[in-house]
Amino acid sequence: MILFYFEVDFMKNWKIVLAILTVNVVLMAAGYTMLIPFLPMYLMNELGVSADDVKMWNGAIFSITFLIGGIMAPIWGKMADTHGKKMMAVRAGAGLALSYFLGGIVTTPEQMFGVRVLQGFAAGLWSACLAIATSLVPMEKLGVSLGIMQAGLTCGNVIGPLVGGSLATLFGMRASFFVAGGLLTIITLVFMFYIPEPPKAEPKKLASKPQVQLLQQPVIRETLIYIAVAQMVILLIQPILSLYIAELNHGEGNIMFLSGVAFSLVGIASAITAPSWGRFGQEHGFYKALCAATLLSGLMSAVTAMPQTLLLFCVCNFCYGLCCAGIQPSLSAVLASNTTTDQRGRVFGFMFSAQQFGSMVGPVLGGAIATFAPLQSLFVVAGVILFGISACVWLRHGHEQNIVA
Repeated sequence: MILFYFEVDFMKNWKIVLAILTVNVVLMAAGYTMLIPFLPMYLMNELGVSADDVKMWNGAIFSITFLIGGIMAPIWGKMADTHGKKMMAVRAGAGLALSYFLGGIVTTPEQMFGVRVLQGFAAGLWSACLAIATSLVPMEKLGVSLGIMQAGLTCGNVIGPLVGGSLATLFGMRASFFVAGGLLTIITLVFMFYIPEPPKAEPKKLASKPQVQLLQQPVIRETLIYIAVAQMVILLIQPILSLYIAELNHGEGNIMFLSGVAFSLVGIASAITAPSWGRFGQEHGFYKALCAATLLSGLMSAVTAMPQTLLLFCVCNFCYGLCCAGIQPSLSAVLASNTTTDQRGRVFGFMFSAQQFGSMVGPVLGGAIATFAPLQSLFVVAGVILFGISACVWLRHGHEQNIVA
């Protein structure tokens, strides 16, 4: 009875639901990032993979989750719209919790590969959180709400590696898997008992809108392309960050620690400004916010290629984080603004697939460019791509206002 009362009460206050979802997102991101950065070391130290084979195994184990997750995301999204968004969140949370616990007890790289396959099928918790949030919060608060959730995701990405590294040092690397599994179990229970199922769209409202397949809508297809390209830009640079920092610092110092600091600066900056970007989009238009965020991010990415010292590089990287924080919330808000609540599961499933595709292409393209050009050229390439997105969005939508679905 108490749990039922809480759930009914939360339905009346979307701010409480948003706060709980944001905490869940922080824990979700922390659980993931406390494991993934240390996967190569886990393969060598715990699973007996040789130094010669670790790159091959790491690549296969890392990418298989992206592949399966990208394929399954639209299916899970359609089921969310049909059978309930809350149920899909519980499915994803429980599946990820199980995969993390299993990851802590595997003894061979083949078993770890199987665990990552399971993670691919379980993936979709972030898109489920977005689908629930955009279906519950008032449309006039959509921008700032998505900005807050993006800030939570970024905070988790910053916290995770720090916690994971500490756990690995104190208790061994397997402890990180068990802690991550525990976090996902908590998230699953919270969804089960404290997050309400979003209400269905009103029949009259649905009848007033032509029912067109999502991917047949030009604005949806275009936005998904922007999402994939933006994710590709992120993964274009991240894999070479430690190599570039080693080059700037002439191979001196603790390169892994310095890389972690540089990576965290982007996350901290993004967490600071993401809600503000969301508010700006709500007031001036999400397309205008996307134009501004991609333009400024492109400029700062190109500038980041110029510093010859690690300190100046970190300053530029921090400024880049301040700017790029507006990209994902704006794109998510565009998707939500152009769909009804009964389509949110599917559209954010497609969004997740687009992100997975960008995550697969980015490292491959970055590695190819770095093979034939200096490492700093990747920052320039990323800047040019972001400039291109900004120009396309401005030419097509620069004078449009927000559309409330």
